[in-house]
Amino acid sequence: MKQISVNLKNGNISVDDVPPPVLKKGGVLVENHYSVISGGTESSLLQLAGLSYIGKAKEKPDLFRKVLDKARKEGPLAAYQQAMERLNVPEPLGYSCAGIVSKVSEEAPYEVRDRVACGGVGYANHADIVYIPKNLCVKVPDNVSLKEAAFATLGSIAVQGVRNSDVRFGENVAVIGLGLIGQLTVQILKASGCRVFGIDLNEEKVNLAKKIGMDDGAVRSATNIEEQIAFFTQGFGFDSIIVTAATKSTDPLGFAGKIARQRAKVVLVGVVGMQIPRDVYYSKELQLVVSCSYGPGRYDREYEEYGHDYPIGFVRWTENRNMQAFLELLSQKKIRLDEIISHEFKLNDAVEAYKLIKGEVKESYLGIVLTYEKDKELIDKIPITREVVHVKKRGLVNIGMIGAGQFATSVLLPALKKVKGVNLVGLATASGLSSKSAAKNFGFEYCTSDYRKLLQDDKIDAVIIATRNSLHAPLTIESLENGKHVFVEKPLATNNKELDDIIKAHKKNQKQIIQVGFNRRYASMTKQIKRFFKDRKGPMIVFYRVNAEHLPADHWIYDEKEGKSRFITELCHFVDFCKYIVGSNIVESKYYKIDSDGMKENEKNENVILSMKFKDGSIAAIIYNTIGDSSFSKEYAEIYSENSLIKMTDFKELMMSRNGRVKKLKSILKVDKGHKEELENFIQSIKNGYNNVNIVNGFFEVTRISLL
Repeated sequence: MKQISVNLKNGNISVDDVPPPVLKKGGVLVENHYSVISGGTESSLLQLAGLSYIGKAKEKPDLFRKVLDKARKEGPLAAYQQAMERLNVPEPLGYSCAGIVSKVSEEAPYEVRDRVACGGVGYANHADIVYIPKNLCVKVPDNVSLKEAAFATLGSIAVQGVRNSDVRFGENVAVIGLGLIGQLTVQILKASGCRVFGIDLNEEKVNLAKKIGMDDGAVRSATNIEEQIAFFTQGFGFDSIIVTAATKSTDPLGFAGKIARQRAKVVLVGVVGMQIPRDVYYSKELQLVVSCSYGPGRYDREYEEYGHDYPIGFVRWTENRNMQAFLELLSQKKIRLDEIISHEFKLNDAVEAYKLIKGEVKESYLGIVLTYEKDKELIDKIPITREVVHVKKRGLVNIGMIGAGQFATSVLLPALKKVKGVNLVGLATASGLSSKSAAKNFGFEYCTSDYRKLLQDDKIDAVIIATRNSLHAPLTIESLENGKHVFVEKPLATNNKELDDIIKAHKKNQKQIIQVGFNRRYASMTKQIKRFFKDRKGPMIVFYRVNAEHLPADHWIYDEKEGKSRFITELCHFVDFCKYIVGSNIVESKYYKIDSDGMKENEKNENVILSMKFKDGSIAAIIYNTIGDSSFSKEYAEIYSENSLIKMTDFKELMMSRNGRVKKLKSILKVDKGHKEELENFIQSIKNGYNNVNIVNGFFEVTRISLL
């Protein structure tokens, strides 16, 4: 299938052949017939993509600070490489479309062949086939065309703005900014019985709004605009002002306050400068409301991704119900779109459409519709190289990879490319676009959105699993059962049952190698530590402090369905490090958690001390916390044994002292945390047929201890 994307590194728009998306539980696959380009939202993304690196840093200072922080902790080279990899990932475009349901999963109240309107960034893309969770699509009334229905998401933004304005029949309302959302807002207000006055910089847009029902309007630069407004409102000012403009200027909000009546409401739907003239807003006691996108449910993973609706008695209008309301207005012929649609392009010609958005073609536009071919032949396995060879290459380990998220593309795959004796065969991700991009960037033979294609490929020897946590255990088991060696990112499992199931599967498939991504044991400084203590006879004391950065509460890692917890995700790293340094089995472990009524349960679980006792008499303590200063070093270790001491900071600085003699090491450009070496070990183990059961059992032991 074909999909449109923008490269954030250089701003290039492309229409690519990619695998179709995967059908997930609680959603549907939809064959697009139409989608609508949003001149506001999408142009903002294109403008960001077209900026220089310095310009991008100024526009996204929070992300730039993260790059600087990574450079400080892991070296400038690592920070630069990871930043470039992130920018080189294509971003899907589009968030409002309509088409025909082609596949339905469990819990989705739709049937094949249903006509639906779809919404959502990352879902309702400009693509032949889209996956849509059930709360982000609505059935289209019989008397509404799919072309009209494709505007439903944009319409819901306008609907939500009107709802936030809390207008009443007969009130005077101003709309500042008569672009696509503004034109829809005007018509919704008229359907609500309001008197509407529109303002825009462009006279053509003012005249168009009048043509489709607006009572009056003016160009912002008109010298008599305030007199027109005074006449329109009988000198009182507007009851509500809805700002749908897109500009960095502070004029829209400033002017809105000026033309508002006493105690009026100003609703911001668009993106404008936010310097509010306090004297005006204060003296009139104005309310300023920032309208959030399509309505309640937006940015809530439980609502959008997992389909948990809000009870109508508590939340009358959600984003889904706003979309339904807009379609009902279309059904009642209270919204006119023919005059708003300025251009139509076929999907293959989409690059020409975006020349309008980017200003490369000097032509006015408003509603830009993309059209799609029907009855398309879908290919779920896209070749990347000129020819996919279906036989194994002698002397090489043929790799399939499942997952190509940020960690995989910025760390694992660059490291894997440096490992000798590897042939990258197939790459699978749930998103066809990310699969195609990563496969092309790193030289895989083909890409797919169906991971089973990799497991069924006899050419593939081993599978690397780099998905979100919840899939690690089931994919590991399925890979073993299909005769594949497995490298799985940590954590190996998220609960004891998953771990037990993996152990059973491994016993049945002893020939298959399992390696878990405990990379720190392979780091160059870890090797220095092992050499330093290679002749020790006595026990050790290991102290490992992890000063982890605080993450927002809605991060996927806290999601019970995907990440389980940050503690499970990361602590296993440090348990494995301690076990590897000591070189003995763990015979006892105990956790101490912060116990505070002011902390949520997930916060308690990631602020802990773990003590461990080893068979050889050594002891270790790990302090893991998220309440410290994240600008300080993340990882710090001290190791004591036989008149010797080691201090290590972030795998960047190492100090080794014995009997008063001190040696110091420091990494400057890039911190080595062992990612390349762990992959080399995996590949060599496969080549040599080396399957050390004791090491695998160690992985199982570390995972068990890390499960609270």
